Amino acid sequence: MSDVLPINADGPAGLFTGTKQRMMDLYVRGSCELYGLDAKLRALAAEPEEGAATAEYAIVLIAATAFAGVLMTVLKSDAIKTLLTNIVKRALNVG
Repeated sequence: MSDVLPINADGPAGLFTGTKQRMMDLYVRGSCELYGLDAKLRALAAEPEEGAATAEYAIVLIAATAFAGVLMTVLKSDAIKTLLTNIVKRALNVG
């Protein structure tokens, strides 16, 4: 077994050549990840029910559309048409 040390022409030779740079790179990468996670958590904490409001709007829209469909079906029936026509005729005859 030989104890060969890497040669670094730009700086000191040894086992820890470049270790400081690698550690700094890891620190910077970790800091960026940590800041990104912190920003996401702060955004979620600021408006925790944003998605709930969107879901509520969707449910209301579905219910309103279903109600409009039922109302249109009822209003197109012959009995309702006759009833509404008679109401309008009476109103016109009164005035």
